[in-house]
Amino acid sequence: MTGSRPAGPVALAVLLALSGTLSLGAEPALTLRASAIGAGGAPWTIELLRWSTEAERAPLLATLSAPAAAPPAAPAAAAGTVGRGPSTALGASGRAGRGGRGGRGGEPPPNPLARLAAAVKSAPTLGFLWSNGVTGYSIKYAWRAAASAGGVERIVLVTDRRIDASMPDRPSAPARAASVPTADAEFTLIEMRLNPAGVGDGKMSLDANIVVDSAAQTLALDGYQAAPALLKVTR
Repeated sequence: MTGSRPAGPVALAVLLALSGTLSLGAEPALTLRASAIGAGGAPWTIELLRWSTEAERAPLLATLSAPAAAPPAAPAAAAGTVGRGPSTALGASGRAGRGGRGGRGGEPPPNPLARLAAAVKSAPTLGFLWSNGVTGYSIKYAWRAAASAGGVERIVLVTDRRIDASMPDRPSAPARAASVPTADAEFTLIEMRLNPAGVGDGKMSLDANIVVDSAAQTLALDGYQAAPALLKVTR
């Protein structure tokens, strides 16, 4: 973490006001303390001045949508093509033939991870995750669900950069259908579940893939229950 700054809600409000995100004097929408489980290092502070709007979440969710279906193959030419398929037909590998490659200039379209990374980078800054009065990570996505019947509050945050300071090494999660492997992602998704007392665990995309929770309409960790807890979180 680099770049010193004064700590506290007032400093956060100033930073966000200067970036055009909020007006001065705004009260934090969320303040949490987090410490890495099984690793040393100073605890982190999460300060958020507002949650992502539906319009701000939409571009990030869209990056993980299923790609559009390929257009139908062009009909064979009238002459010289008897017994041969059209030149633009897809082969066994799923790649188009000569002149049929996707993307601009013959390049394939960016993969979901690249699209999501670009959308995260373009999103407004909503808050910061920092330690020891030093700026650490900008929060670009912030969503929460009100406490459920069991009193558990669900929170999802996405930082602009990969969180790896003071975290123990862990194996990457296996890729699964409809999920995006994030072992080499430039950003980090944090999903937390807090009890009524404001205490809970945080799990991250450092070793879990990312999916779209279609029911809640949010980014989320794939297989949250099975993912290891990496953070102890308190209000």
